[in-house]
Amino acid sequence: MHTLYDSETFSVTHMLANAVTADVPADTLKAGEQLLIIPRLARHGFEIVNKRTGKEVYLDGSWAELFQQHISAWQLKTPSQEEVEDTLESYAELAQNPVMLH
Repeated sequence: MHTLYDSETFSVTHMLANAVTADVPADTLKAGEQLLIIPRLARHGFEIVNKRTGKEVYLDGSWAELFQQHISAWQLKTPSQEEVEDTLESYAELAQNPVMLH
């Protein structure tokens, strides 16, 4: 889990799929290696919290891919805070879940 953005209005957290370490005989691995098993449905997502409304939305699947495209575009051309917040506002309109713990 990585916080990507945090302002007075929004917080964006990238949730990563968890990989688990496999139990394999140590003599089959090179020094310092670990075998990781990625879950079959390993999916990452993004949690966007609108601090003004106290609601959050979790983006996964195609929504997460679309949001990832925004992040990639921002890495190429650094946006203003207003541009970032406008984009987050458009996603936050999907928010229905009240924030319980943060």
